[in-house]
Amino acid sequence: CVLFQVLNKKKKSEKEIKIVIQNWIRLSLVKFVWVYDLNRMIAKYVEYFVVFFFFFWIKLKCFIAKTFKILKILQGHEGIVRSVRFSPDGHKIVSSSDDKTIRLWDIVSGKQIGIFQGHSNFIFTVEFSPDGHMIASCSEDKTIRLWNVISGNEIRKLEGHSNSVYDINFSPDGQRIISCSFDKTIRIWDIHSGEEIQKLKSHQLIINSVKFSPNGKMIVSSSNDESIILWDAKTGKKLKQLRHPASVRRAIFSPCSQFVVTCSYDKIIRIWDVKSGKLLEQLEGHSDVVYEAKYLSDGQTILSCSRDSTIYLWDIKSKSKIQKLERFSDPVTGIDISPDSYTIVSCSYDKTITIWE
Repeated sequence: CVLFQVLNKKKKSEKEIKIVIQNWIRLSLVKFVWVYDLNRMIAKYVEYFVVFFFFFWIKLKCFIAKTFKILKILQGHEGIVRSVRFSPDGHKIVSSSDDKTIRLWDIVSGKQIGIFQGHSNFIFTVEFSPDGHMIASCSEDKTIRLWNVISGNEIRKLEGHSNSVYDINFSPDGQRIISCSFDKTIRIWDIHSGEEIQKLKSHQLIINSVKFSPNGKMIVSSSNDESIILWDAKTGKKLKQLRHPASVRRAIFSPCSQFVVTCSYDKIIRIWDVKSGKLLEQLEGHSDVVYEAKYLSDGQTILSCSRDSTIYLWDIKSKSKIQKLERFSDPVTGIDISPDSYTIVSCSYDKTITIWE
């Protein structure tokens, strides 16, 4: 009997130990699952916080980037400054003027680092090549000229237009130049030979601007005949003609090549869908002719300048003005935006160039 009691106690003890171990395992599993779930919950909220902070930072950065103040005023031209452009690396500015000169400026110091002379009349537009090694200019003297940025020497003179050449633009690959003229024609030139490749005719009056799309597939032109025309850049075929209620001063593609922004003598900026040809938005606020309008790199903001002596930043979605850049008492003839969209440059009838940051 004593032996049976001892054995029974031993079995009972083993059973109790098993129960204790099982309970301990269950508790450990519960704790593990709870810790795992807690970690997942914390990780999830950390993820939400990181995403929220990222978007907040982007918005803050955009807001700061779109609040511009005068950094420098550049002086040197002796006539109205007609156009101004950033170099592809954003380190230099080139300008053209009624004083028949092209001037190169250092963006940091604000100093003039080059002067290009050769045109015999007003120089309407000047532009860097995509690689930044060349400058192209067009003039009332009916010519287009190519210049070496480093040496300042004239590389080539392109002749063929029978009247003032008002605007030029390099193709995205840098192999061609397109030009428009008071002679109502658009011409495409080979950059290396200087030969005219193609002539496009359809506008009935003076052509004010011509631009390649960023993807290089299309061309847009604007005219005093109150229209813009979309062309196939390869074939020269007219794709669409979009009518305006007034002469169109400028037309330029959005960064994605899907939209075109135009500015007009009726003081209105318009945004068009390239594929459908439909008018999408109208931005109203200038009190005189809008000389130029350009997209910022975000594709959601537009910069414009006018004969009313103002520069505006616009939010496309809300159709509202983000900022009015004030300094001028004379018409603002041209604007450009640095590749990173942090710096604006403008030129004016007052013979100066203003850098905004």
